[in-house]
Amino acid sequence: MKHGKNYKASLETYDKSKTYDVNEAIAQVKKNAKAKFDETIEAHIRTGCDGRHAEQQIRGAVVLPHGTGKSVRVLVFAKGPKADEATAAGADFVGADELIPKIQNEGWLDFDVVVATPDMMGVVGRLGRVLGPKGLMPNPKAGTVTMDVTKAVNDIKAGKIEYRLDKSNIIHVPIGKASFSEEQLADNFQTLMDAINKAKPASLKGQYLRSITLAPTMGPGVKVSAVKVQ
Repeated sequence: MKHGKNYKASLETYDKSKTYDVNEAIAQVKKNAKAKFDETIEAHIRTGCDGRHAEQQIRGAVVLPHGTGKSVRVLVFAKGPKADEATAAGADFVGADELIPKIQNEGWLDFDVVVATPDMMGVVGRLGRVLGPKGLMPNPKAGTVTMDVTKAVNDIKAGKIEYRLDKSNIIHVPIGKASFSEEQLADNFQTLMDAINKAKPASLKGQYLRSITLAPTMGPGVKVSAVKVQ
């Protein structure tokens, strides 16, 4: 993969093989974000889990204290009073069965998070092939299958993010924008790591957090000392 001048210039300002403490890493990552847009800062956390075993699957959600810096479009599947509640809470789209053909046949995906009341999961399940691969399927562990749609919508709008293992047993999540202060990014990162540390599977043998890298959208990553955040 070819990298541009900014990327190569950033690599010369620090030691890519070294692990830094959190505050040093965040300061460096902000310097590495040189694009003309407000880059997202992401955490990439390599775990010692084996996601092929159900008891070592990690999945959950956490509300970042300073949000993600991104406005999130929320779709809620609900009926009756719960639909009214979702609308009042600020959901961008609210509906039921009538949304199925729009998503299935017309390819409508103008939303970032899907919330559903439990009674609607039979309907939403028909969209599994569309929503599943995109990570949009509502899930009780992530708090997106719930009767408390007001709390779900409020949390998502406030900066709730979902974390889960990918096929390589790595967690990829945003912790904010390059325009955030170092303190805001540090707060968000610590809140995320507290949640991930609590989610450590009881059956796991050996090291839980193998490596942590913080990186801006277009710039190189900086390694964070995993030992200091466990």
